[in-house]
Amino acid sequence: MRTVSSFLTRTRGGNRLDIADILTYLLLTIGTIVMFGPVIWLVLSSFKDTADLVRFPPRLLPYRQETVEVAGYDEPLPLFEVTLEDGSTRPLAQVRRIGIEAQMVDPEAPDEIIRVNIDARQPVESVYFGLDNYIEGIERFDFLTYLRNSVVVTAAATALTLLVNSMAAFALSKYRFRGRNTIFLITISTLMVPLSVILIPVFLVITEVGRNNNLLGVIVPGAATPTGVFLLRQYMLTIPDELLDSARIDGASEWRIYLQIILPLARPALAVLAIFSVMWRWNDFLWPLIVLSRSDLFTLQVGLNSFQGDLQTQWNLILAMTVLTLLPITLVFAFLQRYITTGIATTGMK
Repeated sequence: MRTVSSFLTRTRGGNRLDIADILTYLLLTIGTIVMFGPVIWLVLSSFKDTADLVRFPPRLLPYRQETVEVAGYDEPLPLFEVTLEDGSTRPLAQVRRIGIEAQMVDPEAPDEIIRVNIDARQPVESVYFGLDNYIEGIERFDFLTYLRNSVVVTAAATALTLLVNSMAAFALSKYRFRGRNTIFLITISTLMVPLSVILIPVFLVITEVGRNNNLLGVIVPGAATPTGVFLLRQYMLTIPDELLDSARIDGASEWRIYLQIILPLARPALAVLAIFSVMWRWNDFLWPLIVLSRSDLFTLQVGLNSFQGDLQTQWNLILAMTVLTLLPITLVFAFLQRYITTGIATTGMK
């Protein structure tokens, strides 16, 4: 801990701050706010009600108006700080509002009705991190079904991506044949083809083979990715060919070389591709939205769209469910993020 603290507080000017130190800390602070500010705002906003979300100017923390139990009333009444005609203030509970007039009572003496202008009162609020939005969202949102579909799609698509891309990368990195570089260049060039160009043709193919409105129609089309082929190929080029030649001399088949030599040695690159694939498939929205029309097959991202109606959008529930959908991918990234640096740093070294 002391080492980390000394590293973060060290300065170029020794005991005093240099202009470079000021600019560095300023840049790092701005970068931190830009990167994590929207996420913090999302999490805090997920605890707000609809009125607090549309409030202007907006507030960072979620607030809830305090209520008080008043004798003679079945439900708790909202509490306000009221400015009286003589300039004094006192806490009063609101019984009802009629136009610009609010009928208030003193919680200690509720027999007398006090009529005040609505502009003379301010709600008594406190920071409140309630789970009302989450509970209501889960009750109205088939979360477990959508979660199961997202897990199935993400796990199956990631496994298929690792298998297909590693086999292609193995062939393009360890076998010498005519047109190898051309095939690799064509594969990489598909990165420049936008999704909107191939969306309709792929959908027609999926429909023709009977995989429309089926989870396989979401899993299979994205199995082969040029990014994965490039990443794995560049890493496999660093594996010495002598290892493969020695295995062939010992009588190992090509499948055994692939399974017992290539895949174990390419584990860092496979881990990086697995993380990327999980993030891609989990956050995918457009393709599942096009392929799936049955609600029981929706993934989490498509299911969130059900909260958006033609006349009203329930932002409080959308934000709460969005936070829940981010939790699994955040945990996966937190546990496996160290492989990203290791895999990318060693990719392409030879």
